[in-house]
This record gives sequence, structure tokens and C-alpha cells, in this order.
Amino acid sequence: MADSLDIRPNTLSNYLTILTAAGLVRSVREGRSIRYLARRETMRGLLGFLMEDCCGGHPQPCQPVLDQIACGC
Repeated sequence: MADSLDIRPNTLSNYLTILTAAGLVRSVREGRSIRYLARRETMRGLLGFLMEDCCGGHPQPCQPVLDQIACGC
């Protein structure tokens, strides 16, 4: 992942630790590797919260995205 994102592995590790602590991802150990998985429900809630107040309190332009987030599409 670090190579794909063009960042140092220890920087990526720090970012993933922060995302895990925030509840946005979870980790699963697979032998010597750690697989990180998005917590989609939590991310959906965060995106919904952020988008409801976008555009100066006028979420109408974001409504199609909010609808997709709400249905889990």
C-alpha cells in the first residue's frame, strides 16, 4: 500500500493506527501480515454527517450522494 500511495511505510502505519483508533478501519492479522478493512457503516455515518452540512448548510447538491450513503449502495 505504501508504494501505491508513494508514502513511507512507517507513515502509512501511523495513518492506519489513527484510522483504527477512530473506528474507521479494523485490522486482522494474517500470519506476518496485517490486513486493514474499512468499517463501511462507520464511514457511511461520517460521510453522511459531513455532507449534511456541506455547501453552507444547503445539502441539496449533495443529496444524490447522501441517498447512496443511506442505502449502502
